[in-house]
Amino acid sequence: MQISPTGQTLGARVEGIDLQHPLSKTDIRTILRALGEHGVLCFPRQTLDVDAFADFGKCFGGLEINVANMFHEPNHPEVMILSNIQKDGKPIGLGDAGQGWHTDMSYSEPIALTTILHAQLVPQRNGQPVGNTEFRNMHAAYEDLPPDIKAKIEGRTATHDFNKFWEMMRARPGNTRPPLTEAQRKRKPPVSHPIAYTHPITGKKVLYCTIGYVTHIDGMDPNESAELLDFLYKHQDGEKYLYAHRWTQGDVLMWDNIGTTHNAIPDYGDIPRYMRRVQVLADLDYPAMVA
Repeated sequence: MQISPTGQTLGARVEGIDLQHPLSKTDIRTILRALGEHGVLCFPRQTLDVDAFADFGKCFGGLEINVANMFHEPNHPEVMILSNIQKDGKPIGLGDAGQGWHTDMSYSEPIALTTILHAQLVPQRNGQPVGNTEFRNMHAAYEDLPPDIKAKIEGRTATHDFNKFWEMMRARPGNTRPPLTEAQRKRKPPVSHPIAYTHPITGKKVLYCTIGYVTHIDGMDPNESAELLDFLYKHQDGEKYLYAHRWTQGDVLMWDNIGTTHNAIPDYGDIPRYMRRVQVLADLDYPAMVA
């Protein structure tokens, strides 16, 4: 396995490994360490099938079945389809997934360690890929916080709500997402997590607070909460924390859901796009796995 950093704030290319085949414990440890160090890992030119894709995700934790559970691969409810393609006039996948800054599954307990996508069909315009996925480095964003802000968020938690992002997407023109049912809302009630979150792989603190799911800071005056959240959102918006992945067909992209945030850029219109996705729960003893 060869790991080549991008030289940017995030990202590394991982080659010399075929994900169709089972990973050794050494492979898993190496990948986890790289995930903590680089935040976003690209395994190019992978041809793994759906079973192998799911098995790869399971090496790092349990796989979530999405609460909406609208589109998934046959016999694999944990492998979601992200696509704008329609068949017989009906969508075959979720066409607007990830469009807006967020951290996957911050609305859950346990949260997600990583999300993994496998690019089956990448949209292109004039011979160039479109539909980048952008990331922000939340290790660096935390490190750069002013000391008084670090002191203010230390020990504080914020509430994350799945319905916030869902309703934000529904409000967009032309969106066809239905509202969440009462049963779905009950399955994913709001949860609280530390704003200064200790990362299970690096052992360092990250800024775990994004506009996609956070509704308020717990136990804080609403006006003060809104003001502090506004500061944190603007702070993490800095250009120096940004990394953009340009997709190539066959890419398996694995990102750290605790140490990064992300945003899918929908600049491809109706040019066909097809991705498979698994979300991996942070439910293993990662300090022991990377030791």
